Amino acid sequence: MEKNELKPAVVFHYFEEVCKVPRPSKKEEKIRKFLEDFAREHKLSYDTDEAGNILIRKPATEGKEHLKKVVLQSHMDMVCEKNKDTKHDFENDPIRTYIDGDWLKAEGTTLGADNGIGIATQLAVLASEEIVHGPLECLFTVDEETGLTGAFALKEGFMTGDILINLDSEDEGEMFIGCAGGAGTVAEFPCPMMPAPEGYFFFKVAVKGLTGGHSGDDINKNRANANKLLNRYLMQLSQKYDLCLCEIGGGNLHNAIPREAYAICAVPMKDKESVRVDLNVFLAEVENEYAVSEPNLSIDLESESSKGEVMEKDAMMRFLHSIYAVHNGVYAMSQDIEGLVETSSNLASVKQGNGKIVVGTSQRSSILSSRKDMSQMVRSAFELGGATVTTGDGYPGWKPNMDSEILHIAVDSYKRLFGVEPKIKAIHAGLECGLFLEKYPSLDMVSFGPTLRGVHSPDERMLIPSVDRFWRHLLDVLAHIPAK
Repeated sequence: MEKNELKPAVVFHYFEEVCKVPRPSKKEEKIRKFLEDFAREHKLSYDTDEAGNILIRKPATEGKEHLKKVVLQSHMDMVCEKNKDTKHDFENDPIRTYIDGDWLKAEGTTLGADNGIGIATQLAVLASEEIVHGPLECLFTVDEETGLTGAFALKEGFMTGDILINLDSEDEGEMFIGCAGGAGTVAEFPCPMMPAPEGYFFFKVAVKGLTGGHSGDDINKNRANANKLLNRYLMQLSQKYDLCLCEIGGGNLHNAIPREAYAICAVPMKDKESVRVDLNVFLAEVENEYAVSEPNLSIDLESESSKGEVMEKDAMMRFLHSIYAVHNGVYAMSQDIEGLVETSSNLASVKQGNGKIVVGTSQRSSILSSRKDMSQMVRSAFELGGATVTTGDGYPGWKPNMDSEILHIAVDSYKRLFGVEPKIKAIHAGLECGLFLEKYPSLDMVSFGPTLRGVHSPDERMLIPSVDRFWRHLLDVLAHIPAK
């Protein structure tokens, strides 16, 4: 298959155009200019707000002015990742695409179909003189990938639609009607140090090889948390030996399940071999517990040179007890959608420095009150250990509405076109839709898109046949929007 044979031709044409325009998160100036130039070329009115979001308007097809106004929405930015041996400047170079069987891929970089295919679809609709639709607005937001900044900054009244169709989903044939809201809770534990005792064996213990994953999408897959595993082993040692803690760290990103963690510790020299035996027993236990989800789990113990300082015993035990007690993983499942995680928490990172240990966590829920409850639960465990705790404002969720009018239209359309029932889903991760609903509480929303895999990595790819089905479905939905 050649690129000029891709269907629908108009969507793939605009996708290639979008791929030529650099658009890293927080650096959307070039794609914004591209969209403004497009609007002027097609004589369409547009507005840009203070955050850099763009809204392009298109009048209804003649005779369809009475229909409810639809907002098509995507985000301008893309995650910029490349293979180590790939030379690419994301701020200046175009994304180079190629076809591999039924998949469209990029040469050594992220493809940017998240959410470039959404942008391309909007442009194809805006440029067409043949598509039948009511009044349309196309919203393009900035900085979705690193902070939902554009959606946060969106002002009331910037868009005026009755229905919003988000084009940022990644499984064709699935209709998304809900997402989790989230907030971060950070604890600062005091880390007073004292001179290290004489005659102690110093060692480093490191948890490695875990699967990790997204703290929303993957939280229900029974993947081990490196910070929790490490703490569990240290707690066992503290119950049997005079354990000293010199240094500890693990995890990094707030939205990632930590894959690695380490600690530098000490025990009396007479217990040197015992801690190794205990580790072998502990490792066998956790390997059994995570036999399916963590096939590459390993915990290494190596001797270390003596350290000059160790953490004061009372502070160390308060810290270890708090980490042991704090909730991690799924807390509650949805009562509306089978298999959907409703509320969870992730013990994301542990960082030591400047006389303190900083612990980062994130809580998610599709119900605001449940997210606040989860944050308070985490806060309580940390405060009992003597930590200073702060919880950010976070972002709102999108509670599933099974009675949504646009959902029923989208489902009926899909069945009529393809003869099968689409799946109705919600995700335990953040979408811009939750923020839209906070500012526009009467919006009726649904999210769908073509099939993408490997997003946020150089393995990102888009299933070519799914784009045609997604396009046909969207046009049929637009043709069946009800009157106001």
